[in-house]
Amino acid sequence: MGKGKYLDIKVIKKHARELRRNLTESEKLLWEQIRNRKLSGFKFLRQHPIIYKADFKGLNYFIADYYCDEKKAVIELDGPINESTEEYDQFRDEEMKYKG
Repeated sequence: MGKGKYLDIKVIKKHARELRRNLTESEKLLWEQIRNRKLSGFKFLRQHPIIYKADFKGLNYFIADYYCDEKKAVIELDGPINESTEEYDQFRDEEMKYKG
């Protein structure tokens, strides 16, 4: 996917839905622990799109594994795929820090 991908909101939502249907085992285990406000009463969303740039080309976004709007917190699970996406992960982390 490179450093980012410009798309419209319908395509982004479709991508997030596909990821929700295909959770890894680690993601499933964590989801069972945090869903339905099980973690200190905070609501988490899974595979949640975060738009960090919008311009005439479209929307540039990341999809966070888990996101809590109340705390503006993101949980990302790293697995074998992350070994080949280290540069992208670093870029994503910098953008997330910039957004607060």
